[in-house]
Amino acid sequence: MTSQEVRLQFLNFFKEKNHKIVPSAPMVMKDDPTLMFTNAGMNQFKEFFLGNSIPKSKRVTDTQKCLRVSGKHNDLEEVGKDTYHHTMFEMLGNWSFGDYFKKEAIQWAWELLTEVYKIDKDSLYVSVFEGSDDDNLELDQEAYDLWKAIVPEDRIIMGNKKDNFWEMGDQGPCGPCSEIHVDLRSKEEKAKVPGASLVNQDDPLVVEIWNLVFIQYNRKANGSLEDLPEKHIDTGMGFERLCMVLQGVKSNYDTDVFTPLIREIETITGHKYGKKEETNIAIRVVADHIRAVAFAIADGQLPSNTGAGYVIRRILRRAIRYGFTFLDTKQPFIYRLVNVLSERMGKAFPELPKNHQLIENVIKEEENSFLSTLEQGLVLLDSVIASSKGKTIDGEKAFELYDTFGFPIDLTSLILQEKGYQLDVEGFEKALKAQKDRSRAASEVSKDDWTVLQQDAEQEFVGYDVLESNVKLVKYRKVSSKKEGDQYQLVFNLTPFYAEGGGQVGDKGYLEAPNGDVVYIVDTKKENNEIVHFAEDLPKDVSGTFKAVVDKEQRFHTACNHTATHLLHQALREILGTHVEQKGSAVHSKYLRFDFSHFSKMTPAELRDVENFVNARIAGQLPFEENRNMPIKDAMEQGAMALFGEKYGDTVRTVRFGQSIELCGGTHVKNTAEIWHFKIVSEGAVAAGIRRIEAITSEAAKEFFFKNNQMLFEIKDVLNTSQDPVKAVVSLQEENASLRKQVEQLLKDKAKGLKNDLIAELKDINGIQFLGKKVDLDAGGIKDLAFEMGGQVTNLFLLLASENDGKAILSCYISKDLASNKGLNAGNIVRELGKHIQGGGGGQPFFATAGGKNPSGIPAALANAEELVRATR
Repeated sequence: MTSQEVRLQFLNFFKEKNHKIVPSAPMVMKDDPTLMFTNAGMNQFKEFFLGNSIPKSKRVTDTQKCLRVSGKHNDLEEVGKDTYHHTMFEMLGNWSFGDYFKKEAIQWAWELLTEVYKIDKDSLYVSVFEGSDDDNLELDQEAYDLWKAIVPEDRIIMGNKKDNFWEMGDQGPCGPCSEIHVDLRSKEEKAKVPGASLVNQDDPLVVEIWNLVFIQYNRKANGSLEDLPEKHIDTGMGFERLCMVLQGVKSNYDTDVFTPLIREIETITGHKYGKKEETNIAIRVVADHIRAVAFAIADGQLPSNTGAGYVIRRILRRAIRYGFTFLDTKQPFIYRLVNVLSERMGKAFPELPKNHQLIENVIKEEENSFLSTLEQGLVLLDSVIASSKGKTIDGEKAFELYDTFGFPIDLTSLILQEKGYQLDVEGFEKALKAQKDRSRAASEVSKDDWTVLQQDAEQEFVGYDVLESNVKLVKYRKVSSKKEGDQYQLVFNLTPFYAEGGGQVGDKGYLEAPNGDVVYIVDTKKENNEIVHFAEDLPKDVSGTFKAVVDKEQRFHTACNHTATHLLHQALREILGTHVEQKGSAVHSKYLRFDFSHFSKMTPAELRDVENFVNARIAGQLPFEENRNMPIKDAMEQGAMALFGEKYGDTVRTVRFGQSIELCGGTHVKNTAEIWHFKIVSEGAVAAGIRRIEAITSEAAKEFFFKNNQMLFEIKDVLNTSQDPVKAVVSLQEENASLRKQVEQLLKDKAKGLKNDLIAELKDINGIQFLGKKVDLDAGGIKDLAFEMGGQVTNLFLLLASENDGKAILSCYISKDLASNKGLNAGNIVRELGKHIQGGGGGQPFFATAGGKNPSGIPAALANAEELVRATR
């Protein structure tokens, strides 16, 4: 049975049980501040478990893309070392929101596994929650009795709280669960050791394939449990592990989910899977990580240095490093796997083929960048080794290489071993822990339980129509963090405050009580489909009615910028081509940022055309047209543009200005004339094939023009001219260029005069004409001098040093015949001598240069060069 058939049979089975098949949510979380990535199938349904929204379908099923490489669920360092951990994986699941419960979930799971998939019943074990004294919970007798009617009691295992009680987080919905495990060992192995004893013991052939979670409690901030008003089912089955079972293999990597990738890696690298363990691990790492990175990019997350982007970069760099170290890949190769991945998974996940070229470009650029970093790291590591007094390298220095330059610690350790050194592992771990503790302390947030004042299933947003409204507080809680201090989160029955989303920042404003007391709202975000207002204080009378007032000026400027992004998107597609797609945006009150797909830097003419296009629509006074409840099919048929990486419901809001129409939940001006003017302030690359425009409108544009005009007058004053300042600057540049040529000629003349003096200082050492000397020339002057001397002197070995702005330069020239006959290499020599000046370099065998930050090391470098020549025979 192929993996495609496995996935389809699962979905169709539950479709026949009256479940609605829903698409996978994006793997990168957009509207849940508690998560970077979707790490479980239930993430997109949290609002239903919490009771914040009413689901349209009480039974759903899907296959969800998941990523577990950060936070509580972090399997990254295990991936590749065994055959069953993954970064990105598919989770097959079925859900019930207050509909069926344990009986149906258990019976259907057994039916699917044993009757549809035909898995041998005798190879399956099930676990049941044994209870917990800490939570005053008894054995899950209901689940036990249901399983006892299906399987022999010796196949029912008691599971503790760690294995058989599932929780969404420190607070929130939770409940006992039943896991289903499969024993894939041979008959002989099963006869020796009972499978029951290996459940949850990390045996690679006795693995969990399905977890049936019975959500029936709510965990409060004080740790206590309370019954939920409705009981839910949340199941998750590992797709890759299921394929392993059904395809009769002993490893996830031997299924057709991974074998096409592995074959391609073998072809590219020339290394065979299954021959050598370190090679096997490296190939598994690459095969796994390409999936995680490709899907993340397809869902809108580009590699970067912060947040979710840093996690993706870290995954990709781990794959590059394993290829570099164990597969001998010194050139980019991982991007070449995207084609195979897209062909295999594109039917189930069309975002892969749609973004195929983008994924390839981004990965290739990241590979080039990190391979360059690895080369720099090798030079820096050489410097660390050279400055070390003993054979143990300081852990803090190794950590600096890891933290500052991204040089992998296990590669550091490997290189040290090869050179006869060892790593101070304890010192490294101490430095790493200190950094993690600092990061954890800075980001740690503690939350009280919600204090519920009134029941309100769904809060209404009225901010499209009004900026003030009378509201009632539905619930509130206190949150504390090192970064923000103590704050309060407030939820109202309705609100005019726009919650951060779609790239647009959340509204600010204030609450006014009847007695005139004011509480300021400093931010507004959406969490689990609730609009949450952040305030530094709590209203004195929480039961009163308040006037909620949005900061009108900030909202207006934000609306100007958001509308401008729509016009900008239209302009880019019109001027650059329909290949342009939005890849991200940030809309603030003071500026807008717009990321888009395009293959090259925009020309000044193109930027001017885009500005003119947008400003023409502003001058055209286009009215705002919206439809708040349009079927998504109708919207797409009308040509509405969708945001990159967003998940949409069955009905959407469309926003139109003239010919520009987009799916958008943001706020906008009523007429484009309100924007006043649009001005691009920068355009540049974000990643391969992704450009970024930053622009301003309205008051920010007025301020921009005012400051530039003021600067122009200041330039005229400095130039002491009332004429065209451009002509005056051009004249200065021409004069400067003329003077620079004169200086260069003077330096050349100086070098010629110096040449004869240096030739007179040459020493004959073992037939080699040697000179090591510090001179007062720049790098270019030294090179010219060296080659002129080399043209006159045979068997020349020249090391010239100079100091400029606190930095040192070493340049080594060796006559070509001398380099060939004596086996001397200028590149290797300056790389070694560069350690004295705390730097590095390289070049050709006959000429090379090194730079460093320690000029005081120049005398030692010159002395070492002479010692080297004296030792040459």
